[in-house]
Amino acid sequence: MARERNPKAQQMRARIAAAAARMMAEDGIDDFALAKRKAARMLGAADTHSMPGNEEIEQALRTYQTLYQGDEQQERTTALRATALHIMQELDAYRPYLTGAVLTGTAGRYAEIDLLVFTDDSKGIELFLINRGISAETRERRYFCGDEARSAPMLRFEWHGTIISLAVLQRNDERSVLKTTSGGRALERANIPAVSALLATPAAPDCTLYKAAEV
Repeated sequence: MARERNPKAQQMRARIAAAAARMMAEDGIDDFALAKRKAARMLGAADTHSMPGNEEIEQALRTYQTLYQGDEQQERTTALRATALHIMQELDAYRPYLTGAVLTGTAGRYAEIDLLVFTDDSKGIELFLINRGISAETRERRYFCGDEARSAPMLRFEWHGTIISLAVLQRNDERSVLKTTSGGRALERANIPAVSALLATPAAPDCTLYKAAEV
């Protein structure tokens, strides 16, 4: 704990957060862990105790985008949310949700749209893409439902010029609190009505996000 109270360590922590935020805003990096590692190497910070948390980087990212990307950031967020709503409406039968930086409003340049669907009909998702002549790259992404780790298939494809990362989770998981790490915060997600509301009030600083307990 003494190291965390050290002024030099705190200063380095803030510098890493600021550098990571700039990389995410300008260079298209969308992974907090990768951004902070690259920032730490660039600054010569070998002490892992100086590493900022994701929340610190996100706050630094919001500050950077407000200061340097203002109108551009708002226009990008609105355009990406509109694209997300379009595909979500097409996927309505599969219980789609928007998540990630497009939802939180911190999407950087070259950002992808992160979607979740909750269905036991994964073949239906594949047919949805095939019927539209869309080829997808298949990966896996890990989530935590409570303390239980789950591996979910993720389809990455292009939709009207924008890259979509679509994770396919089990239907029963829709009511669960999802996290990307076991000790992380709950994953924010918004359904079709919530994304529609965001687009109707783009200047609003906050949005009403889906909460698992309210389903």
